[in-house]
Amino acid sequence: MTWKFALLHVSLTSSLLTAGIAQSQTTSVPASAPPAVASSSNLPVAINVYERNRTNTYDWYADQPYTTTYPFVEQMLRVSVSQRIEHFDWLLELSSDDVFDVPTTSVSPVTAQGSLGLGGNYYAANANTLPAAASFKQGYLRYHGDGPDTTLRLGRFEFFDGLETAPKDTTLAWLQTNRIAQRLIGNFSFSNGQRSFDGLDGHYGKGTWDITAMAGRATQGVFNMNANPEINVDLQYLAYSKYQFSRRFLWRVFAIDFHDGRTGIAKTDNRPLAVRQVDHKNIRIGTYGADLIANIPVGPGQLDVLFWGVLQNGNWGPLSQHSGAFATEAGYRLTSVASHPWLRGGYFRSTGDNNSSDSVHNTFFQILPTARAYARFPFYDLMNSSDEFAQLIDKPVKKLELRSDLHFLQLTSSNDLWYQGGGAYDTKTFGYAGRPAGGHDSLATVADISSDYQVAPGLALNLYFAHSYGKSVVAADYPAGHSANFGYLELVYKWGVAQRASSAK
Repeated sequence: MTWKFALLHVSLTSSLLTAGIAQSQTTSVPASAPPAVASSSNLPVAINVYERNRTNTYDWYADQPYTTTYPFVEQMLRVSVSQRIEHFDWLLELSSDDVFDVPTTSVSPVTAQGSLGLGGNYYAANANTLPAAASFKQGYLRYHGDGPDTTLRLGRFEFFDGLETAPKDTTLAWLQTNRIAQRLIGNFSFSNGQRSFDGLDGHYGKGTWDITAMAGRATQGVFNMNANPEINVDLQYLAYSKYQFSRRFLWRVFAIDFHDGRTGIAKTDNRPLAVRQVDHKNIRIGTYGADLIANIPVGPGQLDVLFWGVLQNGNWGPLSQHSGAFATEAGYRLTSVASHPWLRGGYFRSTGDNNSSDSVHNTFFQILPTARAYARFPFYDLMNSSDEFAQLIDKPVKKLELRSDLHFLQLTSSNDLWYQGGGAYDTKTFGYAGRPAGGHDSLATVADISSDYQVAPGLALNLYFAHSYGKSVVAADYPAGHSANFGYLELVYKWGVAQRASSAK
């Protein structure tokens, strides 16, 4: 099997610390609120720039005549200006996003095969091999009440479920960021267009607990480079989080009301296409869930445990929605060893739909997540799937983190679809793609390895490579080739500066 490598397109990058995001290889999380500034007529203005460059290479399942082995380059630039004035802070942020050399043949004419990797998604969303656009990414005004956890924000912003608190324990913080957050709501940080919300959100908390509420309307973006307009997709979110047992336990209960009012777009599910094309009724789903993470000293290290679960009801067009999902994980970290090796494992399962002709839709719906956080080789997502995995994390030196995962993937229902995607992102595409399972349930085995190296305080170099061993589901849709590879080389540089308001005029 041919494997092509591409030259790295290098450029400076810098993070939006005060803009509310901190990028990493797998996810994007909000930074803490800007520190309070003493009352003055000459208040600091923060200017921050974030630019990320990534060279990707795909070797997709199907063989020729389609372009299944190809490189492409992504460049994302985000520039923000922000300021804190006593009880208020404001932020304005623009984004310029470009994708280079996406082949026109990265989308297969065979319906069951669809996009041949994320390059195909970019081409299909923009109908362009060099899609580029500038977008208004964030712009909000936020009020800070008494105490560090009393805020109210109005405007355009990014939102991440599961990140209502900021654990001081580094293990809890990693679990929260990488294994809890953005399963259902995120900015899809791995893509160039990403996702924002127009609306309002607020926090109210006292010490060990927090209440977070949010109501917002999703913007276009993700694979569509024009991230300016809203789409007719909105949600409301409410969560209560609580620390216990000397802050070694953190649990959360939450509820989400999701509405997709885009008519004229065929929903992705296991009904026949002719039935889906005449279904113009809205989707409205309620999701009710809870999660727990804990980190407990045991012997020469620390034992961590995680549980996450949700139930869903509502309406999937004319169908009644009844679905759910759960994840359970555990790990052990040797803190007595200099590199702190960390071995973890877990199991995830979501419901699928066994009957395409009844009045019930049983497929778990992932809403608007950052899908790549839970599928590092993003040829699958958390819908109609089960995932048994093991992962090893190690830091041989302070600036270098190595991680390797092994996943055994199955479909929950062989009568449902093999789903891919991360939710609605424009007015012409549903946001999730589905491939027929062909009556099979064995999807793939995936092995990967990543390296995140902090070259300098503001400069990071990230590498990733994965290989997928396709099983019977893959073979049914791609009979000519059952294996796939994905890799990238990414450079991130972080920089920011604060100036006095008078000198910035």
